[in-house]
Amino acid sequence: MKISREIKTGILVLLGIILFIFGFNYLKGQNLLDSSKTYYVVYDNVEGLVPSTPVTINGLSVGKVISIGFKDDNSGKLLVELLVDNDFQFSKNSTAELYDTGLIGGKAVAIIPAFDNAGTAENEAVLSGTVKAGLTDALASQLTPLQAKVEKMLVSADALLSNLNDVFDATAKANLKTSIAALSVTMNEFQGTSKALNEIMQGNKSKISAVLTNAETATNDLTKITGSLSKSDLGATLNKLESTLASFDDIMGNLEKGEGSMGKLLKDDALYNNLEGATEELESLLKDIKLHPNRYTRILSKKEIPYESPETN
Repeated sequence: MKISREIKTGILVLLGIILFIFGFNYLKGQNLLDSSKTYYVVYDNVEGLVPSTPVTINGLSVGKVISIGFKDDNSGKLLVELLVDNDFQFSKNSTAELYDTGLIGGKAVAIIPAFDNAGTAENEAVLSGTVKAGLTDALASQLTPLQAKVEKMLVSADALLSNLNDVFDATAKANLKTSIAALSVTMNEFQGTSKALNEIMQGNKSKISAVLTNAETATNDLTKITGSLSKSDLGATLNKLESTLASFDDIMGNLEKGEGSMGKLLKDDALYNNLEGATEELESLLKDIKLHPNRYTRILSKKEIPYESPETN
């Protein structure tokens, strides 16, 4: 059977069209001969995400991002097409999470598989899209309250500086300068005093050393005296002193009670009056002997002298 030229031409055109479609999809990352599946995800913002970005499941690369474009409903949301060339099956309730790939930017998509028996995600299924907060977002959330506190602190600092400017008027500044100048003079005088004291210490180093030596000797002697006191029978001495004080206390008690000669002398008024009367009579006698010694010559003489009556004045 002879094939006509027209049929051959048609076959060649058809093969060309097939090869064109296959090559075009291959360049897009789709292989028409394998079991790859396409999924769609909707995001509000995909900043940093570009086509050919890897798609992962549990950290394993299973595909790539095919295309990114706006939805046809004029909502401004972005439709991302994912190609998964792995036969791993997961629920249609799984999510496609957009996350940062590093500190310097860049995004990737991670499919978070769900196993809730809700049915397998088929080809061209639409997955729920989520965005994982990156390091920059975390820092921003932490720095926002800190920024407010810093701004408040700056306002307080500005108010404080304004108050200080109000306090430190021309007179206060002049007084402050005078005080600083006086403080400088005082420091210089103190430096001179320290220098003079240092010279005195250097000049009398030997004397100071002798004083310290004497102090050390006195301390050693005091230590020896303390040791001697500790070795002596201090308890017995204290007991004797206590016994003596007790005896003295008994004596004082007897005197208070009027016991004994001294007690009667202190407590017996009659004895005291008798002693006082005897003292007065003795004083009169001595005075009479002094004034009229002739009256007592007979008593004092060894010879018997007849008694003569006293002269009448």
